[in-house]
Amino acid sequence: MRSAVGLCLLTALVHVTVVFLAVAPPNSLSQRYDQQINAWVYPLFEQNWRLFAPNPDSVNRQVLARTAHTAPDGTMRVGPWFDLTAADRVAVEHHAFPSHTAQNLLRRAWSSYVETHGADDTARSKRAEMMRKYLSNIAADRAADHDRGRRFGFIQLRVVTRPIAAPGASGDRPPAPVENRLLPWWKVTSHGA
Repeated sequence: MRSAVGLCLLTALVHVTVVFLAVAPPNSLSQRYDQQINAWVYPLFEQNWRLFAPNPDSVNRQVLARTAHTAPDGTMRVGPWFDLTAADRVAVEHHAFPSHTAQNLLRRAWSSYVETHGADDTARSKRAEMMRKYLSNIAADRAADHDRGRRFGFIQLRVVTRPIAAPGASGDRPPAPVENRLLPWWKVTSHGA
């Protein structure tokens, strides 16, 4: 029992110290251990000021995914597109206390991907590569849940961005997409039977 409490206290102390080094002004210690600090902090423990100065989205993003696998005859079998954003919305919509993760995991993963990759989908740093893997892992896990055991080894995302309609705007049609971004196929850990 004492060793478990001691381990928890040690883990908490290490966590607080590493997060402090991540948010503190650059110093010799944080610069020396930058790679280890970033590996611990990003993407799960990232610190920002959005709670105090929120910057609400001015667009709606719809993230769609499709999977593929190589058939025994060597051909590529591609599945249909399905809406990851709609699945998130359903998980949150009628839940009295939806988790922050259910509401923001996919959206924040996409935002971090765009920040680190730009418009050409090229990773220019280790953090960018980590954000690509993070986004592809989220999509692959959700695709595995959606496909209920269907095998796949590749995933592709498409992100449709639409402006948010002005308050009081009438009309039954949603706003026209301002961006329809198709990402390259990514190899993922094999999922399914």
